[in-house]
Amino acid sequence: MIEFSIDGRSFDNKQVLSSINLSLEVGTSLCIVGPSGCGKTTLLNALSDLNGAKGSVTWKGNVPEVGYLFQQPRLLPWRTLKQNLMLVESDEAKVLTMLGAVNLIEYADYYPTRISLGMARRASLARCLLLNPDLVLMDEPLVSLDSPTAQQMRQLIRKLICDDAQKCLIYVTHDLDEALEIGDKIAVLGKSPSEIVFTADAETLSKDKLEQELRNQLGL
Repeated sequence: MIEFSIDGRSFDNKQVLSSINLSLEVGTSLCIVGPSGCGKTTLLNALSDLNGAKGSVTWKGNVPEVGYLFQQPRLLPWRTLKQNLMLVESDEAKVLTMLGAVNLIEYADYYPTRISLGMARRASLARCLLLNPDLVLMDEPLVSLDSPTAQQMRQLIRKLICDDAQKCLIYVTHDLDEALEIGDKIAVLGKSPSEIVFTADAETLSKDKLEQELRNQLGL
């Protein structure tokens, strides 16, 4: 079980998050949806200890190793894909195996400027997983991808993370179909200062029900 509590999060005296408590069984995925600007990215940043905003995170039990996949791949353009991954893993064999797992082995010696956005995001996924994190955070990792490329990425996420009984995933998205496809559980954040206003098992939810919960938060 991974459990944590956030005692609130604020920037420049403006509170963005209220107190949030969550627990995840190991091997499960949680998708977070909510209105734009409600603090979804702030929640992920708090868990990864980014931005230095006021507020603290308390982990119950062992503190997990956290991996973060951002919207932008953040690959160093002057290093090849293999060299980028070797910044976090010095074992070349492990790096090449991971590049193979995300279908990029033939591009190992390519520079990021020579590959597509979808390929760069697969490379950043490989880099994240080389850290062998217990908890993976993803902030809209499929935004701006065309439908076939996004579907390929979803399949990799399910195979390499969701199907791994030792990993947890917290996944932020605006795409409700995507949330229902990837998440074992769904959480809705309300308007800022945000708190979790709705949770459910994905298998019990319909897209219509989830849309209604979001409309409720927008007062529609």
